[in-house]
Amino acid sequence: MHPERVVSGMRPTGAMHLGHYHGALKNWIKLQSEFPCLFFVADWHALTTHYEGPSVIQPSIWDMVIDWLAAGIDPSKATIFIQSQVPEHAELHLLLSMITPLAWLERMPTYKDQQANLSDRDLSTYGFLGYPLLQAADVLIYRAGKVPVGEDQVPHVEMIRELARRFNHLYGRERDFAQKVQEAVKKLGGKQGKRYAELHTQYQEQGNTQALEDVKNMLDEAQSLSAQDKERLFGNLTGSRRQILVEPQSLLTEESRLPGLDGRKMSKSYGNAIALREEKDSVIKKVRTMPTDPARVRRTDPGEPEKCPVWQFHKVYSDAPTQEWVVKGCRSAGIGCLECKQPVIDAILKEQEPMRERAQQYLDNPRLVRDIVDEGCGKARKLAVETMSEVRSEMGLHYS
Repeated sequence: MHPERVVSGMRPTGAMHLGHYHGALKNWIKLQSEFPCLFFVADWHALTTHYEGPSVIQPSIWDMVIDWLAAGIDPSKATIFIQSQVPEHAELHLLLSMITPLAWLERMPTYKDQQANLSDRDLSTYGFLGYPLLQAADVLIYRAGKVPVGEDQVPHVEMIRELARRFNHLYGRERDFAQKVQEAVKKLGGKQGKRYAELHTQYQEQGNTQALEDVKNMLDEAQSLSAQDKERLFGNLTGSRRQILVEPQSLLTEESRLPGLDGRKMSKSYGNAIALREEKDSVIKKVRTMPTDPARVRRTDPGEPEKCPVWQFHKVYSDAPTQEWVVKGCRSAGIGCLECKQPVIDAILKEQEPMRERAQQYLDNPRLVRDIVDEGCGKARKLAVETMSEVRSEMGLHYS
């Protein structure tokens, strides 16, 4: 059980932009200082929509990892790895597919939505239908307790929880379970064993949820117990028997308020994005040529900030006095659109400056990036192997 562990990933399908930074990376940077985090490059997920043109994936992987490091992801705090370099993800995906009802995948709200939005591609493949199942394997294999998501991704986490419950129901029925629980209690020692019994009574008979937290903490700290014994004792407490796979919780994150340069969602495919490490002159040009309130045909025409894409950038980048200046100046035609855009340009360039500086060492020495990823893959795979050893055993696939 690892209730504090966080797992999240991104697909490498193009350059990272400021929408990614404000929508996910800023949150990752915060989380890495609060929890043990695993952040992975979801290259197999990229193939679900880019299987006909995979050449974009490999170069995007290294660019994306550099962007993560440039943004502030710290490899001494978080584990960074590539999904396909931990093949246990694919094995768990396969084994979960044996027990997953087809209707669970077909009912996912994003399935039909993305088919409609990506109508230029043939997505009538199992890979696309089954990507929520691979997503589940990505999380369950690390027995993570938390998954940072936006509101639209909550149904995916709920399906992951359902899968964990279904797996535990099917395979958590261990022979001689009660006897093994008693043996595990003895290993805790007299004092802790007695404390476990008290907490068991408090939770089972009185519904004391604090007792559940106390047992979690006790088991996490118990050096005398194996991982399987810890799962037995926790399962005995909750009545679910052994908790082989952990049900993660959604860690709701604030949606990015930063749109694209044209007011739509920021996307490289829309041509409305500013890359995380975009050249200074290019940033200036893009912001200066942003569309504004169509009512401001001439400099002397008053405008309405809420109808202008630039105002959405001010909401993210400008302080209260600057926003007040924008609203007053726009509605009175007291400032021109280029004047209005300058504080946004200044703020973006200031935000990007340390990113360019952090990225430079990795651009100068790409081996540094490879070493970080190699080390991260090793750490991630060690955790994945532990989970899969138990999963195989419980599914009758352990032959040694």
